[in-house]
Amino acid sequence: MLSSKSAQKSPENCVFFVFYSFIVFNLYSFKVFSWKFIQGNRETALAGPNTLVLSETAAKRYFNDEDPIGKSLTFNNFGITQEMKITGVIEDTPDNSHFKYGMLCSFLTYENVVGTEQLMQRFGSNNFATYVLFPEGVSASQLEAGIPAFIDKHLGQNGNGDPASTTNKLHLMPLTDIHLHSHLDSEIEANGDIKYVYTYIIIALFILVIACINFMNLSTARSMKRAKEVGVRKVMGAFRSSLIRQFITESVLMALISALLAIGFVALVLPWFNNFAGKELSLVTVDPLFFGGLLLIVVLSVGLLAGCYPAFFLSSFTPVKVLKGAKHSSHKKVNLRSVLVVFQFFISICLIIGVGVIGDQIEYMKTKELGFAKDNMIVLPSNGQIHANFKLIRERLIEQPSIEDVTFSSRVPSGRLLDSQGGEAEVDGEMKRIDFRIADIHVDHSYLETLEIKFLAGRNFDYEFASDSSEAFILNKAAIDGLGYASTEEAVGKKFNYGGRQGYITGVVDDFHFESLHQSIAPIVFVIPQGRARNVIVKVKEGLEDAAIAYLKGEWEELRPGSTWDYYTIGESFNDQYEAEEKLSELVSYFSALTIFVAILGLFGLSSFSIEQNLKEIGIRKVLGASVSNVMYMFTRRFALLVLTGIIVAVPVSYYGMEMWLEQFPYATGLQPMTFIIGGAAALLFAIGTVSYEVVKAALSNPVNTLRSE
Repeated sequence: MLSSKSAQKSPENCVFFVFYSFIVFNLYSFKVFSWKFIQGNRETALAGPNTLVLSETAAKRYFNDEDPIGKSLTFNNFGITQEMKITGVIEDTPDNSHFKYGMLCSFLTYENVVGTEQLMQRFGSNNFATYVLFPEGVSASQLEAGIPAFIDKHLGQNGNGDPASTTNKLHLMPLTDIHLHSHLDSEIEANGDIKYVYTYIIIALFILVIACINFMNLSTARSMKRAKEVGVRKVMGAFRSSLIRQFITESVLMALISALLAIGFVALVLPWFNNFAGKELSLVTVDPLFFGGLLLIVVLSVGLLAGCYPAFFLSSFTPVKVLKGAKHSSHKKVNLRSVLVVFQFFISICLIIGVGVIGDQIEYMKTKELGFAKDNMIVLPSNGQIHANFKLIRERLIEQPSIEDVTFSSRVPSGRLLDSQGGEAEVDGEMKRIDFRIADIHVDHSYLETLEIKFLAGRNFDYEFASDSSEAFILNKAAIDGLGYASTEEAVGKKFNYGGRQGYITGVVDDFHFESLHQSIAPIVFVIPQGRARNVIVKVKEGLEDAAIAYLKGEWEELRPGSTWDYYTIGESFNDQYEAEEKLSELVSYFSALTIFVAILGLFGLSSFSIEQNLKEIGIRKVLGASVSNVMYMFTRRFALLVLTGIIVAVPVSYYGMEMWLEQFPYATGLQPMTFIIGGAAALLFAIGTVSYEVVKAALSNPVNTLRSE
């Protein structure tokens, strides 16, 4: 696929996408994509003009259970209607398809709607995605090498007189890489991000490692329970290698049973996860051979990792000593257990801090001052009738008590700045080519005032100046800085030519966040449109939103008869752009809770065994006058020191990791010390609380009973 979407004059052997679920194909499309035809002829379905091929779902939506072949649908494109004859029905796309379709038409049909000039002569258009199917043995790099020459042939030179290929670039990308690796503007559908996949895999591995550590710690800690078994088997002639195989086999079997239970658990929670993540994951669609092989590798790896150290440790016992009842002790064993506990809480603390930093960044993005009024801004679709009579419609709407102001624009804040053209500006007394990208927004005279965008110099568009509709330009500060003016005041009145329009800079506005905080503030030029703008923006009075929406619904049903009522608010649209970070935060929160839970389970088992081994000592200390607090201090101190060590290691590592994560945002919150303090304190309190439960229970027991049993 060409990663920059380009229209080509000859569409042979290529497939093109237009908008939403309506897809425009040429006659070779069904040779590139192997979709199954349910009705109709693959070779001739789109051969004639004004023909449509529907998906199964679309056919049922419009014709229920009737045969759609030969019937017609009417296509309405901003007042231009065209009858389309149904000539085929094909299967629906799978949920994991790169893009999904509802209707397919040919370029011949599309040309009848938009016109030849609009379709075939605009070589700078980015409205279409192009797919190329290569024969066996042909390298994609061979085609890619010839693309610059193709661009120069059809686009000529750019505004600076250089070949067009120096600023217009097309790249090939494998179709299977697009969903997770492509992050271009105007993607056909919302893509995923491989970074999040890697993040979830790493967190899952961390949780798995913590579980393995728990198994190793508890197996070695409770070694005396199996010491006599090892001693007897060695006396009976068992080799150490056979004991090692036995213990590792036990570990692998436990891992296998855990894997089977995990599959059942995943099957139960998968519907919830799909609803949460907006995915359509299913165990049924997984390749059974690949899944089975991967699961087997994981089971064997976990079984070996968790079982190898306990196996070698238990098999090393000396038969004579263990049969006499001597306790096997090893400082190395204790030290390794301590290291593993530290590692457990190191991971847990890193995840807790990560949750805090991600939450801080999301809150920062949602609450940061954007430089314009985004609250109570409703966006509605426009059409030719609304645009032609906008001044009268605006006056009528403003008379409503619930509506404060109305304007229109080609682009709406929270969207992307995808429109730009070349030009030149008067700098230091001479006209200079603009050598950087300035995005353009076509707006009504009241746009900047309605959105409360601050002026730094000059004036706003004014109906009293007829020339403003064709000669006035208002730029933001980023554009003025890029042009090299010493001040915003200096720029006002300078000649400015842009997109074939000649005029003057009449005003300069302060920079504001038109796009989400994922993007830096871009240079922008505002102009009065000579054509139609797509969006109407209604500023609603606070507290009267419901009344305004009810009124606007009636107005828009009258102004756009036959169209579906639809609207959105700028504030909500901004927040929706941070959905990926919010889901990441929520998932990491769940993972953190699970990690802490698994770590605490291990610590609980380890502390329980440690206290069990020292019940006699606790009893003697109590007889000699030790208080419950003395006993608690004795046992919790060691575990608290391990957790504190984990905190000391986790803080710099998590600081570095989260700093790298924040670098992907042009505007990011700083790392707050309180986030690290809360993360460390939470882990420490969980650990002390876990250990204290068993310690207090032992300390409150009657020492006479303990000493008698000993």
